[in-house]
Amino acid sequence: MSSSDIFIGETIGTAVLILLGGGVVAAVTLKNSKARGAGFLAITIAWGFAVMTAVYISGPLSGAHLNPAVTLGIAIKDGVWDNFAVYIAGQMLGAMIGAALFVLAYYGQFHAHLTDREIIGDKADKPIEGPHNGNAGPVLGIFSTGPEIRVVWQNLATEIIGTAVLVLAVLTQGLNDEGKGLSILGGLITAFVVVGIGLSLGGPTGYAINPARDLGPRIVHALLPLPNKGGSDWGYAWIPIVGPLAGGALAAGIYNLAFA
Repeated sequence: MSSSDIFIGETIGTAVLILLGGGVVAAVTLKNSKARGAGFLAITIAWGFAVMTAVYISGPLSGAHLNPAVTLGIAIKDGVWDNFAVYIAGQMLGAMIGAALFVLAYYGQFHAHLTDREIIGDKADKPIEGPHNGNAGPVLGIFSTGPEIRVVWQNLATEIIGTAVLVLAVLTQGLNDEGKGLSILGGLITAFVVVGIGLSLGGPTGYAINPARDLGPRIVHALLPLPNKGGSDWGYAWIPIVGPLAGGALAAGIYNLAFA
């Protein structure tokens, strides 16, 4: 795999991942969406399909890491860091592109939602704080994750545990011929693992388990000129970065101790 193939594959794959994953959250959340109110089960299942689709699209080019925690885990497992920065750059760019695309797809719904006084309150010209989420705006949960109960050590531990399960599953499912990403069967199994993690461990924090998945769309939320969008909750943003990276490193350590 060349560096250019890796960058292109990770950019396209992560963009598809965030487009479909963020898209289902927008569909369930926003006013005047046909799927509004479909619930957390719909979100978790659709995120699994998003992972599967993105893996099969990007796999031939980059091995479909789509997640800095996965890239870190594979690098630690193999001791090879040659294209580490290229993977991360593609993942971050793709995550921002995917977020911009689901905003484009749901632009009318975002506008209707953020100008509905019954949703945002009587003072429509001021950001509204979401319950339990600090300065999180009323649509930030479409872009990135946040805790239901803000307890730093618990929120961090949840992300570490969930990501460790994900990355350990990736490492044990069998990599492709180059050893740099998921095999065809591994991609399908990992999609089911993501659904399982969401259903089992998604309740406390929304299961980021991917720094790019959280940070890229959060940046887009901060930059977009959406009316009444509220804050981007940067005080929490480090947890879905540090937690998944720690979880990926932990999974690689477990793999090297138990399976290598």
